[in-house]
Amino acid sequence: MSMTPREIVAELDKYIIGQDEAKRAVAVALRNRYRRSKLSESDREEITPKNIIMKGPTGVGKTEIARRLARLVKAPFLKVEATKYTEVGYVGRDVESMIRDLVEVSIRLVKEETFKDVSERAQNTAVNKIVNILYKKKDEIPEGIAKEQLKQEILSHNLDNMHVEIEVADAPKPMELVPGSGAEINIGSIFGDMFPKKTKKRSVTIKEALTILTNEEADRLIDMDAVYSEAIRRAENEGIIFIDEIDKIAGKGNGSGPDVSREGVQRDILPIVEGCNVTTKYGNIKTDFILFFGSGAFQVAKVQDLIPELQGRFPVMVELNSLTKDDFVRILTEPTNAITGQYKKLLAVDNIELEFAEDGIKEIAEISYELNTTSEDIGARRLQGVLELLLNDVSYNVDGSGEVKKVVVDKEFVDKNLAKETKNFNIKKYIL
Repeated sequence: MSMTPREIVAELDKYIIGQDEAKRAVAVALRNRYRRSKLSESDREEITPKNIIMKGPTGVGKTEIARRLARLVKAPFLKVEATKYTEVGYVGRDVESMIRDLVEVSIRLVKEETFKDVSERAQNTAVNKIVNILYKKKDEIPEGIAKEQLKQEILSHNLDNMHVEIEVADAPKPMELVPGSGAEINIGSIFGDMFPKKTKKRSVTIKEALTILTNEEADRLIDMDAVYSEAIRRAENEGIIFIDEIDKIAGKGNGSGPDVSREGVQRDILPIVEGCNVTTKYGNIKTDFILFFGSGAFQVAKVQDLIPELQGRFPVMVELNSLTKDDFVRILTEPTNAITGQYKKLLAVDNIELEFAEDGIKEIAEISYELNTTSEDIGARRLQGVLELLLNDVSYNVDGSGEVKKVVVDKEFVDKNLAKETKNFNIKKYIL
């Protein structure tokens, strides 16, 4: 990843409106990773990430900035909530579980990439298996058709709906260790290859068979030891952990009560951020070079209320701004994944041609801003609730005729469909 900070910010601008200071900070942090990778091994060991605290109200882009940053470089990314953890000695999730979860994310990421590398070979093998199955029952295929021709018919998806009987692995269902705990154990994985794997026959369409058999063959072709090795390397050197609601574990302790527990969680998080070894089922993971983001509104507690040792491990602090009416207009129109575009695509499935007029966009932005001002400020998430309510009748009253119906969302449409709610200020009971 050799993108310059300016190029990184330009990519983030495609999805996130405003918050220039935060974008610059994360862009520099990402570039520093690239710079570190170009140094000698001895020098690399001396340079640790400059972790960042993002301070700002909900819905202004804190999580999205970190998530998009990770996608840019295909880095393992994990979002956790600080309030989910309890200090050592209490019932709850221990903080080391965030590292184990990051490793699992990294493994999935590497396995998906490896799958793409072997998918062509795997699919070719799967097609040959289907062809051989069909040839055993010649009455199910056109007379005189050659195997190669049949293979092309399958690859061209001309036989997708034809049924075929295949053998698939019969994986045992995992058992729950403690009912309701979510902790499961797979007996089959314990004994590994000690016993032959059970299979069962399934009658599926050729389209389904191709997917099932391709995945099974890909699993055989993938070297999982290599996947684990690369996944651990990426988790250690490229991993990003986003700790949300870190302000909820801040507080000036008075020696008793919940403040003690909050400080305990901070002290348990400290060695993880500081750099230590965490034991996982794939081996020890070194956390020294994982990039951490701390995030919170800090409306009650302050950043300074975190214990000094933890503050010191987040040397960069950026403040994100509340969103304005103009920000809402831009959010509705500019991002590559703008929510208005999402609704257009969704409703187009039912032959509804949705068009957002300029005055309609401004009215939606105005209403969303006023609702954030008069009730709970939930940032850009307000737009989702307003649009869902605004388009509720359109979404519900589809006739299924197949005829294209055009709906123009202008100021008149917005005022008509949101009149009752905006007049009586009752809209907040419909919107989270």
